[in-house]
Amino acid sequence: NELSSTDSDSECYKYWVEWFIYAEGNEYFCEVDEEFMLDRFNLTNLPPLPHYHKALELITDRIPEKPMSEEMRDEVERTAKHLYGLIHARFITTTRGLLKMQEKLKRGDFGRCPRVHCLLNPLLPVGLTDVPSQQAVKLYCSRCEDIYNPKSRKHNLVDGAYFGTSFPHMLIQSFKIKPPPSEQRYVPKIFGFQIHSVATLHRWQDEQREEQKKRLGPLYAE
Repeated sequence: NELSSTDSDSECYKYWVEWFIYAEGNEYFCEVDEEFMLDRFNLTNLPPLPHYHKALELITDRIPEKPMSEEMRDEVERTAKHLYGLIHARFITTTRGLLKMQEKLKRGDFGRCPRVHCLLNPLLPVGLTDVPSQQAVKLYCSRCEDIYNPKSRKHNLVDGAYFGTSFPHMLIQSFKIKPPPSEQRYVPKIFGFQIHSVATLHRWQDEQREEQKKRLGPLYAE
């Protein structure tokens, strides 16, 4: 749907962001507040990006000063997606960002832990590094405190730096929603015997056999 010329800047701003967060594969992202996007202080020390200003204009739906070629538009679009991801990583560690991500957590937007004994505990996105283009996003379970790969191939292509290493832990501490750890553990067994018990028995038998060989050495030699 095209926006009419009477739409406010705020409504225009939401158009690109809503298009981005509702695009397939971007379900983990929340909508960054307009005020945050337009505050230069929040954008300080970002890595240098090609066509940075044009990309920021695109994200906020500001009318560019000069028309762009199709090739330039594609380059700006790529930068805009990356820029939004970097800003998103900063926003979700603010009070407003944490609140928005908490709502997504409540809805189960990030999926649930595949570990049986975690009882479908909701997951949170996390980065293994804050450096872009190093690792894809992972999903953190606050019950077993382990991480998992997303099920969707598209989610496996999302940069983990767009969520950062601190976000899930900040959210859990901010809202005091750390679940009790699961006391249940799967115990592998063979014919009803725990594997580690069987292995211990086998080692003891081997040791006894070796001891017997030493004591009866001459008989074995015969």
